[in-house]
Amino acid sequence: MVEGLVVIKNDTILDALTAVTDPEIPVLSIMDMGIIRDVSITADKVHIKITPTYTGCPAMDTIAVDISSAIHAVGYECEVELVLSPAWTTDWITENGRKKLEEYGIASPLTEEKDKQALLGKRVVTCPQCQSTDTVMISQFGSTACKALFKCESCLEPFDYFKCLK
Repeated sequence: MVEGLVVIKNDTILDALTAVTDPEIPVLSIMDMGIIRDVSITADKVHIKITPTYTGCPAMDTIAVDISSAIHAVGYECEVELVLSPAWTTDWITENGRKKLEEYGIASPLTEEKDKQALLGKRVVTCPQCQSTDTVMISQFGSTACKALFKCESCLEPFDYFKCLK
């Protein structure tokens, strides 16, 4: 369940959605990302509202297809609707999702203020490999537009930092 965002009382639907992963970060489920905004269930149909992590996110079409496939696999018809309001925020990433990001080698989002400091060159981003904050930004854009590329000066490893979005 996405903490504080949406409650899914049908365990079959919840399990199906928890199995759908983000195609750009496969260790995270869409539930970890907090993109599920609403789930309505009738006798034979599930209507799911999703919010993109940022406008124009290329993964949303794939995610919608993956959701439909997962719901069909458990015996329901499915309709997926993209909603843009309220806009997604990194605050919606669950604690479990943040831990998975770190374990995968991506620094999880900081607070809005620390994010600004990081993007201005302050050493506030923690390296997911060695936990040092002796890190520098290499590029404001990493493997995807929602991440920045950093390098750790302690262990010399490059890593993505998931930028704070509010």
